[in-house]
Amino acid sequence: MEVLLIKIGFALLSASVVLSFAYLFSRNENFSLWMWYVLGVGIAAHAAAFVVRVEAFWAIAENRYYFPINSFFGALCYLGWAMMVIFWLVEGKHRLHVLGAFVLPWAWISIGAGLRYADPSVSGLVPALQSYWINIHPVILMTSYAAFANAFGVGLALLIQERQIKSRRPSALCYRLPAIEELDNLNYRIISFAFPVLTVGIFMGGVWAYNAWGRFWGWDAKETWALVTWLIYVVYLHMRLFAGWRGRKTVYVSMAGFAAVVFTFYGVNFLSELHGYLSGGGGIR
Repeated sequence: MEVLLIKIGFALLSASVVLSFAYLFSRNENFSLWMWYVLGVGIAAHAAAFVVRVEAFWAIAENRYYFPINSFFGALCYLGWAMMVIFWLVEGKHRLHVLGAFVLPWAWISIGAGLRYADPSVSGLVPALQSYWINIHPVILMTSYAAFANAFGVGLALLIQERQIKSRRPSALCYRLPAIEELDNLNYRIISFAFPVLTVGIFMGGVWAYNAWGRFWGWDAKETWALVTWLIYVVYLHMRLFAGWRGRKTVYVSMAGFAAVVFTFYGVNFLSELHGYLSGGGGIR
């Protein structure tokens, strides 16, 4: 039932992506309106799938009251769902309809990868993960990652709009994208929300590590790259707030931060001895 609900949600997300691109290259406002409604139903389908997964997860005695995000499948699906929710809320507030084409594909990739490459089965948590911290630390971090993905999409739209404006023959897309200043401010607002969330997530991870292994920081690959990600966004905020930089230069830094996010979430799984989703049956070791 869980996989069926996720597939239904994924189909609705796919329809939302198609509608967002249809709106991008047309002037039909109905495409954007339908995109928002269809995406909302898709979000609800994924939420229902999570409830079903929790029920199956809690059927295993040692898993009761813990969230089922210890596997690569659970992490990818939660990350994609969080991207959808954050975009849905931003879109609902700002009504920058055209941004769906730049943001939603990342959620589509995340959930699609989970369905295609990850094992959806549930299993018992190892003793080290039988802690309430599993309901806090990974969820907080992946929520910040989802917000950074939204910021990346906004930044991509900004770079395209800047190139359109500088072009001698801008296409119709130039008149559909928001102004550069509006995109720049939205990019900053999303990152200024995500950065404290990331900071809290890293700190909570340190507290969990101290409780589990007796040390706050151990320079594991995951920890190291989480710190690299944090420092890149520190540079972005410094440039934006204190150096007075705007537009393309700060967007490049934020994009470097998102590249670090992707590597921290996925690439480090091949390097980390303590945080690998891709080994040992798909769970964190």
